[in-house]
Amino acid sequence: MQTILLGAMQAGFLRTVALLLALLLGVLLPQAYVLKWTIQWIVATMLFVTFLGTKLTRGALRPSHVALLAANVTMGFAAWGLGLLVGGHEVGLAAFFAGIAPTAAAAPVVMSFLGGRVDFVAGAFLLTNLTVAALLPAILPTVLGTATPDLFKQVVGSVALVVFLPIGAAGLLRTLHPGATAWPARLRNVSFGAWALAMFLAMANASHYLHTETVPHVALAQIAAVTAVICAVNFALGRVVGGREFAREGSQALGQKNTAFCIWLALTYATPLIALGPTCYVLWHNLWNSWQLHQAGKKETAQGR
Repeated sequence: MQTILLGAMQAGFLRTVALLLALLLGVLLPQAYVLKWTIQWIVATMLFVTFLGTKLTRGALRPSHVALLAANVTMGFAAWGLGLLVGGHEVGLAAFFAGIAPTAAAAPVVMSFLGGRVDFVAGAFLLTNLTVAALLPAILPTVLGTATPDLFKQVVGSVALVVFLPIGAAGLLRTLHPGATAWPARLRNVSFGAWALAMFLAMANASHYLHTETVPHVALAQIAAVTAVICAVNFALGRVVGGREFAREGSQALGQKNTAFCIWLALTYATPLIALGPTCYVLWHNLWNSWQLHQAGKKETAQGR
């Protein structure tokens, strides 16, 4: 077990470095913004692979899952309000896209490294991703300030393509070829690489925007600060919602976000500046994940002495 945890700690560090490198390359190569249209397909592919290995069943859900879902949606609106208070409309939208993001596909993997209940986090991933995706077509037009039937239809079509089509395709493939349920474990590094690529393209697009438009440095600092607060609150609130039995699991499920999905949404329906909200969140939740894995490795080493 000690070897596994130490390996997980090193893997967590290397993944954080890889993400930071992807973001840095995005800053240095703004020309890659022309490929931003591929982000939706990268996200859809990641979700397809993830849903091959997981499915939502009645027995997998607990009352605390419903509470986590409510907290997830509430944090989206709370983040929006905080951002509006701190920096106005654009900071508010950046905070909203960071706060409303559902549980990350990688959250169950991190929980396995921490020795927690993977099934609980997987259930939260499925429930929050399905529900948030279903709610966004109604929520986004209001938040963006353009509540029109056309925008509602556009968001429905986009979410159906990126979320519900991969889910349906994964379910069909699991039925026709049960052995496909083992593919996500084998493709874990490929999925991470796809995620890093999505982050690179998002940052390249943001970098291009910052090079071609005049953006106040204050707004950038405000977005970074607000998303750091949102991240800290999410991890702390998740512990409370998870209760004594699932404190760690609840914290991970609410704190580690599917940021790639919301970065794509922000780029599609808002601006690259607003997409910096979930992009900054990537840094904060991965720094915390690396610290958790580091602490878990130290604890296991101490117990082994």
